[in-house]
Formats: sequence, C-alpha cells, structure tokens
Amino acid sequence: MPHTSKWSQDVTEHSNALDLRRDVFTLHDPKKIAASLKRSAEHSHRRKSSPYRSAMSMLTFYINRAGKDLEPKQKRVLEDAKDELRALYHKETQD
Repeated sequence: MPHTSKWSQDVTEHSNALDLRRDVFTLHDPKKIAASLKRSAEHSHRRKSSPYRSAMSMLTFYINRAGKDLEPKQKRVLEDAKDELRALYHKETQD
C-alpha cells in the first residue's frame, strides 16, 4: 500500500492543474507565495477552473495535506498567503 504523504507530495509536485515554482510552499513571505501561485495559475493551460480558484485550491490542498507536519510558523505564513491571494484577485477576505 503506498504511503499517503508520498501521494500528496506527488500531487503537489506533479499537479495536472498548475506548474508550480519549486519549493513555493517553503517560502517565508506570504506575498511571494501568493504572487507565485497567481502567476502559475494564470499561465496554466491545463487548469479546469478560474486562475483564482486553481491557485487557492492548490494552496489549501497543500496546507491540509501537510497538516500536523507543518511548522506552526510556516502554517501561519501559508494561511496569510490565502489573504494575499484574495487581495491579488480583489476577493473578499475571510476574517
């Protein structure tokens, strides 16, 4: 039986929806993460939904899959990247 963390790592690295910058989720600047995801989503010809939804989905997927293995500080950075992504796409921020 395959190891589940291997499965999610494979999805993150070889997603059929977005070509992500290598190690984008390890960056420490939420603005850089959001900008990179936005760029990837807007340049992708394989995504199935809007660039915003694709970028947010990949970010949420990574946070959920990394789960308890994420350092609290990095999880906060990634959660802040969601707000940055919303701002880049002029979406309402969730409080």
